Amino acid sequence: ARGRRIRCYGEVRKGPGGLEIIHPEYRVLSETTDTQLEEHLTPVYPSTEGVQQTRLRSLIAQVLDAGPGKLIDWLPPGLTAGKGMPALETAVHYLHRPPPEAQLDELIAGHHPCQQRLALEELLAHHLSLRKIRKRNQQLTAAALHPEKALVEEFLGNLEFSLTGDQQKALDVVRLDLCKKHPMMRLLQGDVGCGKTVVAAAAALHAVSAGYQAVIMAPTELLAEQHRDNLMKWLAPLDIKLAWLSGALKGAARSNAYEALATGQAQVIVGTHALFQEAVEYAKLGLVIVDEQHRFGVHQRLSLMEKGASGGFRPHQLVMTATPIPRTLAMTMYADLDVSVIREMPPGRQPIQTVAIAEDRRGEVVARVREACRVGQRVYWVCPLIEESEVLDYQNAEATHAMLEEALEGINVDLIHGRMKSNEKDRVMKAFAAGKTQVLVATTVIEVGVDVSEATLMIIENSERMGLAQLHQLRGRVGRGSEQSTCVLLYRSPLSVHARERLGVLRETSDGFIVAQKDLELRGPGEVLGKRQTGLMQLKVANLIRDAALLPQVQEMAEILLENHPEAAAGIVRRWIGDAEQYGNV
Repeated sequence: ARGRRIRCYGEVRKGPGGLEIIHPEYRVLSETTDTQLEEHLTPVYPSTEGVQQTRLRSLIAQVLDAGPGKLIDWLPPGLTAGKGMPALETAVHYLHRPPPEAQLDELIAGHHPCQQRLALEELLAHHLSLRKIRKRNQQLTAAALHPEKALVEEFLGNLEFSLTGDQQKALDVVRLDLCKKHPMMRLLQGDVGCGKTVVAAAAALHAVSAGYQAVIMAPTELLAEQHRDNLMKWLAPLDIKLAWLSGALKGAARSNAYEALATGQAQVIVGTHALFQEAVEYAKLGLVIVDEQHRFGVHQRLSLMEKGASGGFRPHQLVMTATPIPRTLAMTMYADLDVSVIREMPPGRQPIQTVAIAEDRRGEVVARVREACRVGQRVYWVCPLIEESEVLDYQNAEATHAMLEEALEGINVDLIHGRMKSNEKDRVMKAFAAGKTQVLVATTVIEVGVDVSEATLMIIENSERMGLAQLHQLRGRVGRGSEQSTCVLLYRSPLSVHARERLGVLRETSDGFIVAQKDLELRGPGEVLGKRQTGLMQLKVANLIRDAALLPQVQEMAEILLENHPEAAAGIVRRWIGDAEQYGNV
């Protein structure tokens, strides 16, 4: 109505008719409204459809104005004293109503003490809830697996190599855990090629020698098949019955596998997520081994534990990852698990030489491949997608396959990709492993677990578009024998700052723990930790990279709260997560 006053907020620009604001926020002022602006900066909240900023501000103002003392500060004053952190209520009020003189750069970066106070409590809540899951697991009962015969010793004696010190240490700890009466929950982490599978096989044999079944679950058919083939080779001399179960197994073969699992005829079972489907029953499951565990949600691991529960016993659990997790992060975000690390590589392995080459020098790379094949070596050529994309102009694996067949006359070049049937992938990999195929063009299905020790050269297309961890995992497919291996990172110019940094890290180091730390810094924890982070830890305020300096305090405070202030610990978990009992069972 004419004569009413409105207050507009927005970015003022010079337009054709003078100053203008596009889509301003506005407020109609009543006759009695004080025209003075608020004494604080106006917050802009992440909103959802149908909820206006004004509505959000009004609701939050009601809470803030409800009066002092409504927000319980669960942290005892002694814990935050001397750390430069404000009281919780002060922090919340400041963040919703920053004064005009507030350090905006500090607030935008998330480094303000008031933000740090909330981030600390949120990280503490997640850590405490994981500790609670750990405590609950320790109260469950598992069968104490005491071996009746020396199967593990016989297995290790049959190997053509000795365990490294780190492998032996990890195996010793695992075997001690298996003899206890509560379920082992252990994370075994180590770089690609460090020999986690041998430790897993020995752990499985420990369970078998105590009269129980062991399951090894992998996220992809290809990796599960790799485990199956290795185990068949290792277990055959020991007369151990191995069963295979995957989504691709159909008809009579599937029924036979179900029967072998349910009757106990199968002693070691290898497969994919098909292992925890409803129809599957186990006779006497003692140990669950989950490989590349960050590919699975925690709920999938727990459902396998539930499935294995029989006679009041829960199976022991060993989870493995080739994505090394920096120590402080592992201790805080995997507080429900004990952690073992294999850093030592088997002797005789040479570091992989890594070079980055612009793709306009492709001809030189093809000549390098031809030379490698001439001296009997095998080559991976990796392309990220199998179909051309108008959005991402990736090299097409099929086109690359055709190009290499033409350029490498007289050399066998084959192709493997994710859309092939399982038996077809199996045939291609076996031909490559046997040397019938010398060059294998592949999509990233070979990323984890594939082990061909004669492969000494890897070419990765469009490397500038891939993450550090994925590139490192792919690179780990070569360098598995005693020959010098090379990884060529083909890239398309111009490189972005981040891409240049990623490729630089890979050229400088082959240490997966250094790569993981850099990956964490560049991409953030959501990507690195996989589903555990994105599915379970929906952090509202904290950021695991930005707030990494808080993690040691989080562990220290958790100890004190659990020991001396259990009601405060429960209150913090309730505030940030809700029912902690459900946290581990999503």
